[in-house]
Amino acid sequence: MRVLHLDLDAFFASVEQRDKPSLRGKPVIVGGLGRRGVVSTASYEARVFGVRSAMSMSEARSRCPNAAYLSGRYAVYQSVSSVVMAALRALSPVVEPLSLDEAFVDLAGSADGVPGSVGAARAVAEELRSTILDATGVTASVGVAGSKLMAKLASEQAKPDGLVVVEPGTELDVLHPLPVRALPGVGPATAARLTRFGVKTVGDLARITEPDLVDLLGEAHGRSLHRLSLAQDSRAVNAERESKSVSVEDTFDRDLTDPALLAAIVARLAERVATRLGRAGLSGRTITLKTRLHDFTTLSRSATLPAPTDDVRVIARLATRLLGDVDTTAGVRLLGVGVSGLSEWVQDDLFVTERPAPVDEAAEVVEEVLHERHSWHPGMDVEHAVHGPGWVWGSGRGRVTVRFETASTPPGPVRTFAADDPELSPAPPPPVPSDPVPA
Repeated sequence: MRVLHLDLDAFFASVEQRDKPSLRGKPVIVGGLGRRGVVSTASYEARVFGVRSAMSMSEARSRCPNAAYLSGRYAVYQSVSSVVMAALRALSPVVEPLSLDEAFVDLAGSADGVPGSVGAARAVAEELRSTILDATGVTASVGVAGSKLMAKLASEQAKPDGLVVVEPGTELDVLHPLPVRALPGVGPATAARLTRFGVKTVGDLARITEPDLVDLLGEAHGRSLHRLSLAQDSRAVNAERESKSVSVEDTFDRDLTDPALLAAIVARLAERVATRLGRAGLSGRTITLKTRLHDFTTLSRSATLPAPTDDVRVIARLATRLLGDVDTTAGVRLLGVGVSGLSEWVQDDLFVTERPAPVDEAAEVVEEVLHERHSWHPGMDVEHAVHGPGWVWGSGRGRVTVRFETASTPPGPVRTFAADDPELSPAPPPPVPSDPVPA
């Protein structure tokens, strides 16, 4: 019982419901709100209608037209995540974050060592879930088992807001009834190939000999899946695991062809990446430009620096140079800039003395394309000089509608203002509440 896997439930949507009392118990969908946007997270109330992560926002709206559609607040999610990860590291120094809302914990690294019984493991996990709920106001699903594979599968079965402990000796009873897609490394193509051989469940897969799986899937993949189908997983929780990259990208409402505009957008994306690097205290050596063309062809171009940097001038300069290697004449629907090869130190680039020349005449267009113009995005935090804190319900045609409530108040009133009302302004993210008001 040495591995714990924690996954925060519908994380982005749960944070929004926590901070917006009027949305609790109702469908909430967070993601890109443009015509080509995709769903980042859907609350469980929205999932009832078939809305899922990575679904196009247009399909989500057709399935669940009455949901609250919010653009998301990354800084708030990051703040909550830091509290959760701190709670995990208080339990054990051996923590492997997988994302903002998911991590493995090696319980053998805890002060008390591996829990000596199933009951003790359950008590540790329940106390952790309670600690996280009290500290953040969001719920977590937890799985505990003897391996990373079984702990993650257990947390999936625990969703939402539950705990599953896989007792020693019961691994195959839990594993074999599951669909073969439950195993890591089995994507749609592998699942389709296995289905042609009558393999639908993990138990079906376990009945195929290792040599036959190797013939079917190749040496490494076949041997790996054979071991996993028998619940044999010796992977260690890796506390040294670091973020592989920091990146941002935007999908545009229309295909773009203007080279000057594209260059200006790349420079703006580089600023976002540099900001995130600075906040995390990181720097990186490899700059990557991602370009998705009008026909959905996705191209990636990278260049590696001799030393790590977090300097926006360096990142923008190199990313813009990479853009010049791509034929964009037929139109671009997405651009992304990323930095990888991360470290916690920076070697200043002594040869960079100025930022890339801004494209002043394109600045307003860039803001419009990236939805950065001073505007009111659904879900964003605002403050009114008279009515106090609230969040944007919707905006358009020179008006903005605000619901005045916070995580610590009952559902609040809705009022509409002129978009340029001098008494209305964006607000900093709210603090993580320690005692949210129940719905």
